[in-house]
Parts: sequence; structure tokens; C-alpha cells
Amino acid sequence: MALLAIVAVIAIARLPLGSTAIGPGGTPIVVGGSPLLNKPAPNFDLVALDGSHVKLSDYLGRPVIVNFWASWCGPCRDEFPQFVGALRDHGAQGLQILGLIHDDNAGAAAAFAASEKATWPMLMDTGDAVWNAYIIPVGVPATFFIDRTGIVRATSFGPVTPTGLPGQLATIL
Repeated sequence: MALLAIVAVIAIARLPLGSTAIGPGGTPIVVGGSPLLNKPAPNFDLVALDGSHVKLSDYLGRPVIVNFWASWCGPCRDEFPQFVGALRDHGAQGLQILGLIHDDNAGAAAAFAASEKATWPMLMDTGDAVWNAYIIPVGVPATFFIDRTGIVRATSFGPVTPTGLPGQLATIL
């Protein structure tokens, strides 16, 4: 048991800045933070699943959640109902969610989004240009909370949690 704990500590210590590992009992352990924190969010112009073009800059003046996800990702599937609820609860305050599909195909992503009744734009990040611009240290899900002025105020590398999401939203609402 002690050897397992030592291996876990070494593995977590080797994670890049801003990474999340899953600790005992499934508790996320965040190592560091994002270099984008309290800096302007990188702008992007991507094609949505419906064929429209969406630019992050079009949402200046509104709080925005940028969520990188994939339909095959279990933790992504788990957090979608929380985003549906956040949009329902805070849409009147201008909250917008932009889903950036990472390493997935459009058909599978569209089917999953529809099954979850996710009404926000789903954007294909082909070529990973936005993924790389956001300096994501680990896989999906990765979420950025951007305030009305376009500044990244909070991040989540790994799934958002019911206890963490209200605080992350408070930084941008």
C-alpha cells in the first residue's frame, strides 16, 4: 500500500503545470494552473456543426464557458448535464457556452449533444489550432471560464464538479 502511495505521488509530481489527476475516491487533484489565467482568452473562428462560423470575440460582453470535449469521453458525458443546468440557470445573465469538439467526428458529437439537449454551439477544432492555443496540458474535458471582458478567470482540467462549478461560474457572472 505504501509503495502504491509513493508511485501516485511521483506520478502527480511529474504532471505538467495545470494538470489534473484523479486522487483517492475519484477526487480531482489539480497541479498548478493555466498560464492563461487572468489573461485574454485566445480568439478563434471555427465552424459549428450547423455550418455557421463562430468567433469567441463575438461574445465579448457576455460570460462564456469554453468547453473542450469528445463524445467518447466518459467524464465529458458526466459533466454535460451540469452545463445544461448552468445555461438554464444563468442564461438570463448572458451566459454562453461554446463546445469545442476535440479528437472526435462530427456525427458522433452531434448525436451526443442532441441526446443531452445541449443547445449551445458545437465547434469542430480540426487541426487542434484552438486546443494548442489554450495550452491544454491533459486530455478532455478541459474548460475555461471567460468573463465579459474576454479574460480567463477560472479553468478546469478534468470534469467540472457540482461543488466546483458554482465557484467557477461566480468568477465570470
